[in-house]
Amino acid sequence: MSDALLDSLTADLRPVRQGAMTRRIVTWLVPAMALSAIIMVLWLDWRWDFPYALTDPIFWLKFGYTSIFTILALWATQRLGRPGGSMRKPLIGIGVLIGALALTAIVQLAMAEPDRVRPLVMGYTAIVCPLYILSLSVPILGATMLLMRRLAPTNLPQAGLAAGLLAGAASAWVYAFHCGETGLAFTTIFYTAGISAVALVGWLTGPFLLRWR
Repeated sequence: MSDALLDSLTADLRPVRQGAMTRRIVTWLVPAMALSAIIMVLWLDWRWDFPYALTDPIFWLKFGYTSIFTILALWATQRLGRPGGSMRKPLIGIGVLIGALALTAIVQLAMAEPDRVRPLVMGYTAIVCPLYILSLSVPILGATMLLMRRLAPTNLPQAGLAAGLLAGAASAWVYAFHCGETGLAFTTIFYTAGISAVALVGWLTGPFLLRWR
């Protein structure tokens, strides 16, 4: 390749501002989450005791869990959007986050009365919780997949997995405003199951939807 050709290819290049990719991801993510929230309100409604929930530490623990999960998944999406990106560090962070909530859940169960243990683990919505998270993730997963196609992923299954984790965590955050379950074990098991289901969809569809054409 001649120097003249190289010069012509690089003549109009401009330095990319720090954090540009993060801002781009957020620009796509926020409207998709807003649409998911509208669907949640119209379909499921806010939790009936929402004003009280704002004074409940359990609500804020769920809020924190899903928020941090979303941030870590956004980090993974950012890394996998680049050629040769790895999600090893974000996955370690997610593992630590799940482990921390699981330990907190064990403490809650140890302090609970025996007849409260099963409701704290299984709740009353164990069957539908992952399905709701999966359903609410549809607009967010669509947005994250479209975004990833505009980036430069090279490992398409992992890129799809990262996009699915982001969509699943963000939809779990939205769902938390409806869910009235108070068990941290429930959150650890069934919220994480819902997020994992969306991540699985992303991993399976990534090689097809993110393929360069």
